[in-house]
This record gives sequence, C-alpha cells and structure tokens, in this order.
Amino acid sequence: MSVKWDARFTGPVPHDFSYYSKCMLGGALACGLTHAAITPLDVAKCNMQVNGAKYKGTFQTIGLLRAEEGSRGLWKGFGPTLVGYSAQGLFKFGLYEVFKDLYANLAGEENFKKYKPFIWVAGSASAEVFADIALCPLEMTKVKIQTSPAGTFPVPFGQALAAMSAQKASTKYPFGSLVPLWSRQIPYTVAKFVCFEGIVGLFYQHVFTKPKDTYSMPTQLGITFASGYLAGVVCAVVSHPADSLVSLMGKEANKGKSLGQIASETGFGTLATKGLGTRIVMIGTLTGLQWWIYDSFKTALGLGTTGGK
Repeated sequence: MSVKWDARFTGPVPHDFSYYSKCMLGGALACGLTHAAITPLDVAKCNMQVNGAKYKGTFQTIGLLRAEEGSRGLWKGFGPTLVGYSAQGLFKFGLYEVFKDLYANLAGEENFKKYKPFIWVAGSASAEVFADIALCPLEMTKVKIQTSPAGTFPVPFGQALAAMSAQKASTKYPFGSLVPLWSRQIPYTVAKFVCFEGIVGLFYQHVFTKPKDTYSMPTQLGITFASGYLAGVVCAVVSHPADSLVSLMGKEANKGKSLGQIASETGFGTLATKGLGTRIVMIGTLTGLQWWIYDSFKTALGLGTTGGK
C-alpha cells in the first residue's frame, strides 16, 4: 500500500509545529531588525512622498531633516518600526510555510510540481493578510511620527500610540490604513516570495548545478542574498504606488479624505515614481538581508536554506 504524499515531509526536516514556530521567530528577526536599521531611509522616503515640493531627493532630504531636527530626527519612528515589522515578519514568514504546505497538499503531488508558482502566490498572499493586521496600528503610528512637522506630534513610542488612539476620529486608528496596506504589502509579498523562490531555483538549475547540499553554507547563503536582492527590486516597483498612498494618509492636509480622492489629487505618475529610487535601494537591500537573516537563522537550527530543491 502506497503512502500518501505530504508536502510537510518532502524537505530535509519535517514541517511540524516546532519547524513552523522556528520559522516565525526567524521571520520576526529578519523583518524587525532590517526595517529598524534603515529607519533614516524610511523617514526620507516618507517625507519625499508627502511633501515632494520641499523634499526632492534622498540625500537632500536627509541633509535637510538633519539640519532641521538633528540626527535624532532621522530615527523618528524607530520603536513602532521595530515592533510592527517584527510582528509582521513573524506571520509573513511563518504562515507562508504553513499555507505553502497546506495548499501543496490540497493540490496534490502532481499538481504541486506542475503549478508551484501558483502555490507560492496563494501561500504568500494568505500569510500577508494576517501579517498586515498585526502591522497596521504600528505602521500608522510610524508614518504619523515620521511625516509630522517637528513639534506637532509626539515622537516617543508610547506617547505616539496614546495620541493616535486619542485622535482616532481623524487618524482612523488602528486599522484605517489596512486596505492600502494590503494593497501595498500583498503584491509586495507575493513578488518577494514568488520571485525569490523562482530566482533561487534558476540559480541551482543553471549556475550552481550540483546537488544543493554539496555546496557550503556560505555559498548557499550567498545565493539566498542575491536572490532576495533581485526579488526586492521587483517588490519595490510593484508596491510603490500603494506605499505612497499609505504615507500620504498621514499628511495633515489629507485628514478626512478618501483614498480615491488622495490618489486622484496626487496622480498615478507621482504615486508610482516619487521616492521610487530610494525605495528600490532600500527594499532591494532590505529584502536581500531579510532572506539572508531568515535562512541564517534556519541553518543555525538545522532547518536548511529556503528553495532550490
């Protein structure tokens, strides 16, 4: 009697509760640390999106913000960034592994092998729905801190959360940005995971053609970083218009306006391009480092690197 195929048992280690829990922790570290580390770039990008007339380029914006608010001004929003993206990463990476196995088993072995990209799309999109619910209140707080003129909104994490709650009629806290966040993050995450899985596969098919486990761990992690960086460039372009909308929602002048009204007044060209160069550098590096941290954590625990099987 043949044993029924199960995606959870096709890798180097079984995908059980312990495996998924470790992936969740690795995802929290990967997303939380990397997003927090590039807070100055994020502050510059958000201000360029919200006030393009004043903030015209990355280095000009960083210099202007430093002159106006000091070096501390470039690290505004560090707290909600660290906590929010750690929570997001926990669900993004951890639930991706869960949903990928779930959908693979629903499809069956033959269909999984034939339609792998569709499994990756469904798994990453499903995971991101939950990841953004965890992120949304903290992302709204971060954007408000970063884009408010100096002295008009609290910067300390706890005070900012209290102010967002007190002003929820106008800020739409805690889930007012959830729909644009989904609009930004679901395409971003689908591109991030599908492109990563695809690029890793191509590396192992056409460049590193020996069995994956014959390559050293530094080599495997180098492939992970390169694949993550290239996937990040695609992510940045795909998700940038929605990212601009999320930033513009925090602008004082846009209080009470609908997403459609903000988009119409701004124009798609501006939404799609303002701050894009900064975001490509930021997201490419960010995504490469996230995958590298995630896979480094997994290999340290004996789980192996992602993809390329």
